Amino acid sequence: MSKRSSGRGGPRGATGRGGERGAGRASGRGAGRASAPGPGQRRDRPSGRRDTAGIGGEQVEGRQAVRELLLAGRRPVREVWIVDGLDPSSELDDIERYATRRRARVVVVSRGRMESAARTDNPQGVLAHAQPLDEVDLDAACQGSKRVPFLLVLDGITDPQNVGALLRSAECAGVTGVVMARHRAVHVTPTVTKVAAGAIEYLAFSMVPGIPAALARLGELGVTTVGLDAGASRSVYDIDIDVSGPVALVLGSEHQGLAALTRRRCTVLASIPQHGAMPSLNVAAAGAVACFELARRRSSG
Repeated sequence: MSKRSSGRGGPRGATGRGGERGAGRASGRGAGRASAPGPGQRRDRPSGRRDTAGIGGEQVEGRQAVRELLLAGRRPVREVWIVDGLDPSSELDDIERYATRRRARVVVVSRGRMESAARTDNPQGVLAHAQPLDEVDLDAACQGSKRVPFLLVLDGITDPQNVGALLRSAECAGVTGVVMARHRAVHVTPTVTKVAAGAIEYLAFSMVPGIPAALARLGELGVTTVGLDAGASRSVYDIDIDVSGPVALVLGSEHQGLAALTRRRCTVLASIPQHGAMPSLNVAAAGAVACFELARRRSSG
């Protein structure tokens, strides 16, 4: 099988370092392809571009993220860009096959055009333009029809790498929805979509004016809220509350943790015991530990 090109050079980083591999291969490469227009877009820098208009998610980069976007079928996909000259791979076969099923236009672009449009450092030769994620009303997010609600509440996290990692861990742990503040927090940027590796396609997102008010509403709706706080006297492994019903894990910002009012609005505060020399865990790592501990307790009854 030859490279996906007609005379272009070998791909730099296009096969995906440590790549996530899709299942299965497909034929029919090249169907429906066209040359692309070239809208330049700014890159999504690690400090986070703050979007106050909506959740985001309209530009998806990275092979696994684009594959899951197409596979989930949750929202319309306008077109998928693939860099000319990529080595054959099962991930790319899957992407083209799923794009055909979804009637998304597959567009072959030059490496330079991809780099000018991409907002992450390494989109792995694949980028998709889709309808932005829909917002879900907070009350609706607390009314699980198939699964008991398990929410993740993000209080002022501003690093898209952290948000993406949290969303991926949360979805794997069974979280059903994510609550984000509309202002002063990162939303679903291209970096978030890439790091989350498709997890955003399976989570409901609620945007709220303020986290403390949202926690008060969650309490009215019967949701137990567990705030992760390094200074809490109780361990997340030992909190004496029932988490089998609707529950929300609340995480604070990278540098300051939970805001004072957010801390007061939580049903219970819990910490993760530390046994090494480092004073604390990164918020993405801490969130993953807490998500899976709550998931374990919920599954054990």
